[in-house]
Amino acid sequence: MDQYASTAPPLRVFILDDHEVVRRGLRDLLEAEQDIEVVGEAANAREALARVPATRPHVAVLDVRLGERAGDGGDHEGIEVCRELRARMPGLACLMLTSFDDDEALFDAIMAGAAGYALKQINGSELVTAVRTVATGASTLDPGTTSRVMARLRGPEKPGPGEAAPGSELDRLSPRERQILDLIGEGLTNRQIADRLGLAEKTVKNRISSILAKLGVGRRVQAAVIAGRVRQQRGRRGSA
Repeated sequence: MDQYASTAPPLRVFILDDHEVVRRGLRDLLEAEQDIEVVGEAANAREALARVPATRPHVAVLDVRLGERAGDGGDHEGIEVCRELRARMPGLACLMLTSFDDDEALFDAIMAGAAGYALKQINGSELVTAVRTVATGASTLDPGTTSRVMARLRGPEKPGPGEAAPGSELDRLSPRERQILDLIGEGLTNRQIADRLGLAEKTVKNRISSILAKLGVGRRVQAAVIAGRVRQQRGRRGSA
């Protein structure tokens, strides 16, 4: 724990969970760390959307499923909170927590802009590490997990009405940006991409910012999903 002690301002965290015991447990776990401060909590989506902007957290730890006990249709409501908060606060990192290993929820969380996704069975030290990781702008989603999500993106060869073909999503990118996108899809970090292409790490970071803007997504893991879908369709065409 001492390795994180410094004069830097603490990492500000907000907690959303409809179980009071879970909220208290998360607060106690996180505030035991010298570099983390829990600045607020909420029991439902309405409270979270009202309180998070006012508390200005760096990370929001959000329960995926809210309100199920009340039968109010709260399934995956935490993901909608993530989507709304990310629209209001693009710099906020959202870490989703769930009791269920649900690929559909994982996919929805990625597309909502979540930086991480973890089961509540995670141990305390791993959760603290996940919070610190997403606070840096990195993702806690490993390539294997992302691949499972990509598998459900296999669709028809031809796009449906009003849908852009995957190839057209890449038309906005330069050849170098497409190359970097492919490496993002392989799960490489900025440093690994820089080493692979012989570029400065800062250059890679700037290129990735450009890629995200051109693709209209907020996080690199969303770009990785697009890259995976394109690779899968290329593979199907090549084997036809």
